[in-house]
Amino acid sequence: RVYLVESGGGSVEAGSSLTLSCRISGIFDRTDCLAWFRQAPGKGREGVAALCPTISTFYSDSVKGRFTLSQDNAANTVYLRMNNLKPEDTATYFCAADYRGPRWSDQSRYDSWGQGTQVTVSS
Repeated sequence: RVYLVESGGGSVEAGSSLTLSCRISGIFDRTDCLAWFRQAPGKGREGVAALCPTISTFYSDSVKGRFTLSQDNAANTVYLRMNNLKPEDTATYFCAADYRGPRWSDQSRYDSWGQGTQVTVSS
């Protein structure tokens, strides 16, 4: 089982930047995908980005060009750098692992989740 702990959320103004962290522990295959999802109040959980080391890195159209994934294997941490934040980015952000394929943005394909970190962007 994989254990995930997110951090780095906060309240910022539009145009600002934040970096979220997802610390990974437990039994984790580094070749597996690890993804970020977000859920705004009253909405479903949306795939934001995924790091699939043997395949590629994926981003949703709504964040492409603004958000960037990176990883520090020594720290067992994956980062989501979020630039030029917009009010519509306001949500609770979750990282997810134990991916069963084939579609990275399908939340039902992940078996392990963190507790989430809140991001609030004011206009």
